[in-house]
Amino acid sequence: MTKTRSNRCSDRLVVCLLAASALVAMAAPGAALSGTATDVPEASTVGSQVTATVTLSELYRNPSLEQWQLTGETALTDVTWTLVYLDQTGAKVGQESFDGRTFDGAAIDASDDVAEVEVRIQGTVPSFEQYSYEPQQTFTLMTLAQTRQGGTTTEIDTWTVHYFTSASEAARSDLNEAQTAIERARTAGADTAAAERTFANAVDAYENGNFELAVTLAEEARSAAGSAQQSNQLSQLAVYAAGGLALVGVVVGGVLYWRSQQETYDRLG
Repeated sequence: MTKTRSNRCSDRLVVCLLAASALVAMAAPGAALSGTATDVPEASTVGSQVTATVTLSELYRNPSLEQWQLTGETALTDVTWTLVYLDQTGAKVGQESFDGRTFDGAAIDASDDVAEVEVRIQGTVPSFEQYSYEPQQTFTLMTLAQTRQGGTTTEIDTWTVHYFTSASEAARSDLNEAQTAIERARTAGADTAAAERTFANAVDAYENGNFELAVTLAEEARSAAGSAQQSNQLSQLAVYAAGGLALVGVVVGGVLYWRSQQETYDRLG
């Protein structure tokens, strides 16, 4: 009887474990549609030509769709999109191109044996719409989205790129140096209020596109921070010196007192 009961318990345990495993498998999410950037620049100059490539994989999972349409959008100008369709072996099974800042109507269909899509974009980096010091200005290189039957659209991912002109980059470099100098002086305990005000004016000039003034003010802010730090160091040295003199005075006074006591003792003796 004991053995039979034990076997029954073991059987029930196995059944429970199998059921739990099945539930976990059902609950565990599969890989989702994603885009991997294989050739995307980190920064670009206004007016320059750029190219970038993003590879889309797991095309029919999360959500589970066998057919959908790919759409794209960019801030680049003079744009050409090239979509290369690949099968599971990486072999090319199709290709199509679109011109313009947006495209739609690219059909993704499992029956066409498409396992991955390479999205290549080529275009010109746009001019600034607005200058920003922090955060550094970026433009949208590429936004890709999935459109399902019925019109529901879900963004897959967006890739952004920092962009600049030679003048804005030079001004940013000076602003960065001024900011570092202010932080160093503040850490040392210096009063950096004046330097910070000048730096804020430099940032305003930068964001208004007046890069020459931004450079001038950034240099003034850096100089003010350096002067504040030097003044603070001199003040600290003065305090240390005063403390040292006070200590010397105490020591000398102690020595003189000791000698006077010794002389008094000798006379009494």
